[in-house]
Amino acid sequence: MNEAEYLRVESPDDSDDLTEVMPRRRSIEEAEMDITPMIDITFLLLIFFLVASKLDTQADVPLPPARHGTAASTQASVILTVAQGDGENALVYKGDGTRDADLVQATDLADQENEIAAYVRQGLDVTPPKENVIIKAEKGIRHREVSRVAQAVGSVEEVHSGGIQLHIAVLEVQ
Repeated sequence: MNEAEYLRVESPDDSDDLTEVMPRRRSIEEAEMDITPMIDITFLLLIFFLVASKLDTQADVPLPPARHGTAASTQASVILTVAQGDGENALVYKGDGTRDADLVQATDLADQENEIAAYVRQGLDVTPPKENVIIKAEKGIRHREVSRVAQAVGSVEEVHSGGIQLHIAVLEVQ
C-alpha cells in the first residue's frame, strides 16, 4: 500500500459514516552516516600538509654572535661543522649541518685530521675551484677543538698551490 490509500474504520455511533484515518506511517529506517567523504578530505589534507611542509634535512647549529667581520659565500666554500660530542672530543661533520652520514668516522685524532684534510682537498679541487674553508662550530665548543680542525685545514693549505682563506662561522648581529 502507498500513502494515498487510507484505512477505513467504522465509528461506533454512526455505523453508516466512514471516517478517514491518518495514512500509515512508513517504517523508520536506521540512519547511517556515510564517512567516505570525510576519509577523502582527511587524505587530501594529509597530502596537502606533506607537500606544503618544508623538510629540514640539515640541523641548524647555534652559532655565537659576531661584532666584526665580513661575509663568506657558502657556495664558494668547503664547510666543516663542529658539534658537541658525548665525550671529551667534539664531533666533526663534513658539510653544513649535523647529519649522521656526514660524520667524520675516524676515532683517532690523527686519523680524523687526515680525513678532514682529504675532504678539504677534495672540495678545493672542484671546478670552479673553491677558495674558502668555513668552520661552523656550535656555541660552547672548546677552542682547542676548533683549533684542531683548523690545523687539519692548514695542512692542506701547505700543499695546495692556491691560497685558502679560513673562516670561523659566527652569527651576524644586526
